[in-house]
Amino acid sequence: MGITTSGSRRRAGLTVTAAVLGLLAAAGAPALAAAGSGTPGQAPDAPRSGPVQPQAPQAPQAPQAPQAPQAAPQVPAGISRLAEGAGRDIAITIDDGPDPRWTPQVLEVLRKNDVKATFCMIGTQAQAHPELVRQVAAAGHRLCDHSVDHDVTMDHKPVAYQSRQILDAKAMIEKAAPGVPVDYYRAPGGAFTPESRAIAAASGMRPLGWSVDPKDWSRPGLPAILSTVENGLPAQPTVLFHDGGGDRAETVAALSQYLPWLAAQGYSFTFPARTGP
Repeated sequence: MGITTSGSRRRAGLTVTAAVLGLLAAAGAPALAAAGSGTPGQAPDAPRSGPVQPQAPQAPQAPQAPQAPQAAPQVPAGISRLAEGAGRDIAITIDDGPDPRWTPQVLEVLRKNDVKATFCMIGTQAQAHPELVRQVAAAGHRLCDHSVDHDVTMDHKPVAYQSRQILDAKAMIEKAAPGVPVDYYRAPGGAFTPESRAIAAASGMRPLGWSVDPKDWSRPGLPAILSTVENGLPAQPTVLFHDGGGDRAETVAALSQYLPWLAAQGYSFTFPARTGP
């Protein structure tokens, strides 16, 4: 499903794409001072009566050292699959929402277990349910860009299309929750390309993968989901769940059992790594 974007968003997308291709000029040139001191639309001041008193000459000001341009914050373009921290730290990620039925239920399970997660949001869903985006952010969870409309064939599309999918979705999420950073970009179905990873990183979003996939989106049954997420967890795992895209009753039930089990095993809950490999 396509969307109509504003001219400013398209120009922003082209700018980031050009940066990825090495065609963008170095950022951070110093701003020029505006010329003129009058206010448009006003007549000049009337001439003063009487002689003008001469002013004492002012001492010359010491020259100031030039300021170095501020570089935009960057994150690595490599795909993050590890949780922040050490071996028994774990990151829970929730994809394909926000959904008005399932996202509130997932949020409630997370709240009861004192767990913070990362929500990978589809742009059109964030646009349709901005109150849920704000609710997720207000609860202390992190936000992740999951493209405009979850096109799993993005890796076969032109770079300009990939850029629009990434940057337009980011803008939709930011509009829904002003002032809240979008920390990650997760390609739909893991359909990353070197270009899409670079576009995301240049926009301050770490490309985000996963290391454990219980395939809850396919509704394999609660025992199958729990078996996958409980057996053979790697160090610092990032686990993939879903709160959108269909019936997520099994996901809610699995999280209700899985999160207390993890805590009992000595795991600590954190977010996916934004720095490092």
